[in-house]
Amino acid sequence: MGILGCGVLVFALFFQCHSRSVQNPMFRFKRFQDNDCSRTRHPFVLSNPYNFSLDIRLPGVIPTESDSYYCMAVPVPTSQEAYIVDFVPHATMDTAHHMILYGCKTPYATQGYWDCGKELGTCRDQTKIMYAWARNAPPTKLPKDVGFKVGGDTRINYFVLQIHYGDVKNFRDHHSDCSGLTLRMTSKRQPFIAGMYLMMSVDTVIPPGKKVTNADIACTYTSSPMYPFAFRTHTHSLGKVVSGYRVRNGQWTQIGRQSPLLPQAFYPVTNTIDVRNGDILAARCVFTGEGRTAVTQIGGTSNDEMCNFYIMYYMDNTRAVPYMNCGDDGSSELFRNIPSEANIPIPVSPDHMMSMKHESAPHKDVVELQEPKKEEEVLDQGAHLVEVSDWPEADLQLGQVSGLALNSNGDLIIFHRGDHIWGINSFNLNGIYQQKDLGPIQQSTIMVVDPVKGKVLKASGRNMFYMPHGITTDKDDNYWVTDVALHQVFKLSSDGKDRQLLVLGEAFEPGSDKKHFCQPTDVAVDPVTGNVYVSDGYCNSRILKFSPEGKYISHWGAGSSDRKRRASFLIPHSLTFLPDKQELCVADRDHGRIQCFMADTGEFVKEIKKEQFGGEVFAIAYSPVQGGLIYAVNGVPRDGQVAPLQGFAISYSSKEILDSFSPDAQEFKLPHDIVVTADGNVFVGDAASDSVMKFVQSAKAEHRSVKKGGIEVQEIEGKLFGSSSFFMTQRASLGQSQVDSETETFLQANLKPLPKFPAQHPVAGVQKMQEPSQKQHQQPLAAPEEKETSKTAANQSARGASTTIITTLLLVPLVLVIAVGAFIRWKRGRMYSDDCQVKLEPSGSAGGILGKIRGKAAGSLNLGNFFASHKGYTRHGFDRLSTEGSDLEKDDEDGTDSENEEYSAPPAPMSSS
Repeated sequence: MGILGCGVLVFALFFQCHSRSVQNPMFRFKRFQDNDCSRTRHPFVLSNPYNFSLDIRLPGVIPTESDSYYCMAVPVPTSQEAYIVDFVPHATMDTAHHMILYGCKTPYATQGYWDCGKELGTCRDQTKIMYAWARNAPPTKLPKDVGFKVGGDTRINYFVLQIHYGDVKNFRDHHSDCSGLTLRMTSKRQPFIAGMYLMMSVDTVIPPGKKVTNADIACTYTSSPMYPFAFRTHTHSLGKVVSGYRVRNGQWTQIGRQSPLLPQAFYPVTNTIDVRNGDILAARCVFTGEGRTAVTQIGGTSNDEMCNFYIMYYMDNTRAVPYMNCGDDGSSELFRNIPSEANIPIPVSPDHMMSMKHESAPHKDVVELQEPKKEEEVLDQGAHLVEVSDWPEADLQLGQVSGLALNSNGDLIIFHRGDHIWGINSFNLNGIYQQKDLGPIQQSTIMVVDPVKGKVLKASGRNMFYMPHGITTDKDDNYWVTDVALHQVFKLSSDGKDRQLLVLGEAFEPGSDKKHFCQPTDVAVDPVTGNVYVSDGYCNSRILKFSPEGKYISHWGAGSSDRKRRASFLIPHSLTFLPDKQELCVADRDHGRIQCFMADTGEFVKEIKKEQFGGEVFAIAYSPVQGGLIYAVNGVPRDGQVAPLQGFAISYSSKEILDSFSPDAQEFKLPHDIVVTADGNVFVGDAASDSVMKFVQSAKAEHRSVKKGGIEVQEIEGKLFGSSSFFMTQRASLGQSQVDSETETFLQANLKPLPKFPAQHPVAGVQKMQEPSQKQHQQPLAAPEEKETSKTAANQSARGASTTIITTLLLVPLVLVIAVGAFIRWKRGRMYSDDCQVKLEPSGSAGGILGKIRGKAAGSLNLGNFFASHKGYTRHGFDRLSTEGSDLEKDDEDGTDSENEEYSAPPAPMSSS
């Protein structure tokens, strides 16, 4: 048996080593196929008289040291003006760290490639960044009808491709790399021209050891309207978060916010906005001086810092300015009002981190980034909404529940229809109410309810309404309600006396002018200004804005990021006001989407539309926590249900669904309104079941695992206990639920009783949960010692002979397997010998330059010359793409390129804001 064991061990060790040696070559073989330098390529391809493509690839390089930067210049293939309309990257993250395309008039070399990370830069004149690709980042996609203008009189006669190779170990198989990209171009004049706006700090000083240092940049915009569609951040190792904003009339609208530790490519803008003459563009970089022993200044070396915020935008062709910049310090008075999110670091996974050096980032920095403030916690970190099945404790005796709200005490306010029912005969085709003879609702239609137990605290609203719909409260706890039968909006006192403080619209008279509504659905109130917003409604498709006194201010319809596909509201059914963003969001019910607008101007900001909505969004609510969460409920489309009825928690920033929920004890039939409390509890009013359901946050991972296991548990004091025969301790792992502390969970399982398993108290089960199973496995399975020994001796003799035979039979194929494996390994090693290799030597042209030039070269984006003009700064280190040259990373893990992410199509330029 010893010989057999040794043979098996040798075989296992060899197989493991062989599999590892094969794994990387196989992966490299795929990479070899993708970047096969021996394949014949046609750099210029003319697909028709107007459209063509240009392939830009490094000619098979083999870096010999880590953090190498190589550049290659390719002339624009036409002397006339042309437009880049798409970028197609050809690179893999296991080889290239990042890739940037510049445009300029005079590159440092026009033949071959050169080392642009040391003495030489990218261009002799000013360079203009046009594209950036990096691992784990989406490739840049230009919106439709937008192009980068090159050639002609643009002073962009050459493209310069720069590729940063991070870890030279990726080339230990000596394969040659032909990474690059394809430009899809056209000679057709594009309606919109893409451009770049660079915001950069030039004199920030970071004291050593100081925990937080802000670099603020701000400039007043003085050009024609521009439309940002992508952004990019850049700092060195001390940067924690970079944010950019448009400031208009004192209101800050986020353009983009990102951690500079993530891949520094271009990302889609957070909000779809425009920037007009008189607006202020502002940006902030947050640095830390912890770990430094000397002052850190702005510069281009690894020990310096940078603060750059790039805005990729487009403008109308007739007034386009392709490149602009801003380097002014922002005033403390202006930045006193910057949103708090700009100071909150963004959590970054270590796998995605872009460190400055190849050593791992300091553990302390990683911990700080992984432990953001509460505003940055995501809902999915252990939180899941579950129904409170025993709420309310007593029947509320409601009619069709149409609206929900909260007052300043956190009490729940329910607006219902009593004994009135909205049926097919309630309204005619013109929206006129057909059941006036029923009179107003006799019951109290407004109920104030204790959110904890569901006890009715106050009731009002008798003999006032015919068909209640939406309700909200203002800062004084007054009620604002709509009645779709009366076509009116009411402001009511909340003292129970039903005093009408303000009435908008004419009773039973629908209309579409400034003084009439047609079945208005909901109301929202700005808690600061008191301005009132009304969604109008089933007949009209608009949002109206009124002063606190009820004076008409403005109105607007649906927004769109695509000027060719602007669709009107199809029943704006619910409103929610975002006080921290000064925005108003609308549930466009029958379009199945959520649209958000600037509250002051009605300017379209963003749209959230998900397949999970099933084509209907009935109601929305907002919570400012965690950077902003939108809660929503869907409904049943008229053509039948295509998605389950459920509620959603949605990230405002990313527009991603973080959680979905539905009742367990009952089911949604017609969820009509939703509210969220300050502590994260959610109430949903259902108009078909005449009920209100309460949902609270529970541990998401525990909740789902229990349900999957089919085990019924009861939550008591944050732990789940079962009652009888078997107890198990489950620790919530940080990798899945990402909770900060471990929780111990006891689960009752319907298992068959184990033999001689002693009953234990639950508390003892915590300390000794493994003991019963261990003892059982230690018990001998054979009979006691009194059994016969003669039979055992005979069996041992026979077993020894058979062991020798079996060992011999196993060793023969083992030797064959080892021989075959060695042969395969030898063959694969030859596959990547010296084919298609290009030695790392600059071309003749570049070599001449290297021989003639000494000292420092002008950096890309001309930052070297820029900083050289400022006292106390040198051009050292600015030769690397503004400078990107100090972005260094060690990629030890395999990965795949992220999927393409399309930017939204450009909106039509608006004449007014």
